[in-house]
Amino acid sequence: MISKTTIDKVYDAAQVEEVIGDFVQLKKSGSNYKGLSPFTDERTPSFMVSPVKQIWKDFSSGKGGNVVAFLMEHELFTYPEAIRYLAKKYNIEVEETEQSTEEKEQANERESMYLVSAFAQQYFEDILWRSEPGKAIGHSYFKERGFTDETIKKFGLGYSLDEWEAFTKHALQQGYQLEFLEKTGLTIVKDQADGGKKTFDRFKGRVMFPIHSMSGRVLGFGGRILVNDKKAAKYLNSPESDIYHKSKVLYGIYFAKQAIAKEDNCYLVEGYTDVIQMHQRGVENVVSSSGTALTPEQIRLINRLTKNITVLFDGDAAGLRASLRGIDLILEQGMNVKVCTFPEGEDPDSFAKNNSYGDVVLYLEEHSMDFIQFKTSLLAKEAANDPIKRAETIRDIVHSVAKIPDRIKQEVYIQECARMLQVSEAVLYDTLAQITRKGISDAAKKLKQLQQAFEVVKNEEPVEKVDVQYELEKKIIQMLLLYGNQKQEFEDLVLKENEEGDLVLQPEIVEAKVYEKIYLALQEDEIELSNEDFKAVYYKLIEELNENDDFNLNEFMTRLDQDFVNELSSLLMEEEKYTLHDWERRDIYPKEKEQGIAQLVDETILTLRCNLIKNRIAQLQKNTKESNGDHSETLEEIMNYLQLNKLLNAKLSRVLS
Repeated sequence: MISKTTIDKVYDAAQVEEVIGDFVQLKKSGSNYKGLSPFTDERTPSFMVSPVKQIWKDFSSGKGGNVVAFLMEHELFTYPEAIRYLAKKYNIEVEETEQSTEEKEQANERESMYLVSAFAQQYFEDILWRSEPGKAIGHSYFKERGFTDETIKKFGLGYSLDEWEAFTKHALQQGYQLEFLEKTGLTIVKDQADGGKKTFDRFKGRVMFPIHSMSGRVLGFGGRILVNDKKAAKYLNSPESDIYHKSKVLYGIYFAKQAIAKEDNCYLVEGYTDVIQMHQRGVENVVSSSGTALTPEQIRLINRLTKNITVLFDGDAAGLRASLRGIDLILEQGMNVKVCTFPEGEDPDSFAKNNSYGDVVLYLEEHSMDFIQFKTSLLAKEAANDPIKRAETIRDIVHSVAKIPDRIKQEVYIQECARMLQVSEAVLYDTLAQITRKGISDAAKKLKQLQQAFEVVKNEEPVEKVDVQYELEKKIIQMLLLYGNQKQEFEDLVLKENEEGDLVLQPEIVEAKVYEKIYLALQEDEIELSNEDFKAVYYKLIEELNENDDFNLNEFMTRLDQDFVNELSSLLMEEEKYTLHDWERRDIYPKEKEQGIAQLVDETILTLRCNLIKNRIAQLQKNTKESNGDHSETLEEIMNYLQLNKLLNAKLSRVLS
């Protein structure tokens, strides 16, 4: 268990904008920050972070909460894992008891797989530095590649002994279960004829490259064999598992994320050693797709940090041809793409190794070309003087332009393409229109097929009505959270008889804190919140606000159930949602909520009273229908309620039918 002292220190130190900024590119928006949702595929920002409230809200997915909730949602951390991550980030010593073997066994499946992966990384690293084979074989290999000891340690590189069960036996001796060694792919298990099981180390005799998530957790491994064995793959990756999905992971993203955001550009290379060598040379904003074809999920991972990708290639023609498919995928995500090729016989690894930092940076700046220039020059060489191939080349390039969602960028690229290929813009626009129309037509056909595949069942159930009581109670909690300790001048309504003997509501101005006004108003009318979650948090809030003049919203949120924090974040960030629309750009200046807090409180309480009166009248009317006898007293009560309801609605400037 982590001590409460540690948890309090973590919450005091952690800044929500700093933590989330490691995963999402945030831009200042007034007093808040906004960015693209890390939970959905979107091109316009709907993700808001409030440094003042220390919470975040993703309006596209509905998720939200404090800094811990983000890590639990985004990185699938447990609560203790999130606290440990933040403690490490802010250099806070964690006070906790060491996990016993029994506690390891009780951990859930995903947590157990993370534990096994972290243990394996440490084991392979220890073998590299402390065992004779590790030093002689593994460490020597990395030194030959030009990696310094500092770099080897930073990337957690290691070595797996050239023995069939060295790792597996050690892991089992340390209390790790074979089930999770197999599920992470570290151990291969074969059933024997006699019913027993035979185990093998998957990465036997390989140097090890741990693959980290964006937060630094070990998800899997890449292993390179060091002997010439035609039967064995040169590189071997961990298999797909619950924690490792190749298509959603980029090698080096953990070490590159801050540099990517700072430089506002990401260099994309092919292999592990390319990433490490470039990083060691000082170019840290570099990641790799780990030998797999680039996927939309990997591109979106980069998109959270920057809109700019520069793809780095060696001079291999087959590799260049394959790169074109990746470029189209990047364009589809609305990103800006540049391409840089190295001299023949060079790749990012060798070039970074053999050149200084200044030379590498200068080369990248001078030789990075826009995708349209790269694709045009590459395909134009292939077409040469063949008119048919030339026509195919032009169509191929326009196909790429059609992938771009931004119409302005499309036009700029069409103009550039016309200039480079010496073709009229009109012809290119016609071709683009044909491709676009075909794309729309194909999409319409697919939609029609889907509609035909499923029987459309008419929903005959009535449309669900808005729960007025719930919405009003939600508004009360929102006002307490945001403005509970603020002093305001309220207009109290006192029921009095005028000279004619009629009941009228007379206003009286009183100064009070928002929480005092709400509490006294609900007490006066003997109103209790009907929603159990709201009721529980209401009394906690009143108690906290009454006892503590320096009410700390973030600290209060840490003591609530994390699932409920998600719902509360919607209330707290409701106003920020509308800043996403950038109304000022349209010369519309919405009134800030803080400018009318007293009015908001008064209107909410009055509306709540009206709703309760309406429900009471309905109940009394129902009673008169269901019972026989004298209803004169009930009818008089109904008339009094109707008169009071009329007065309250007059105050709210509502017209009653």
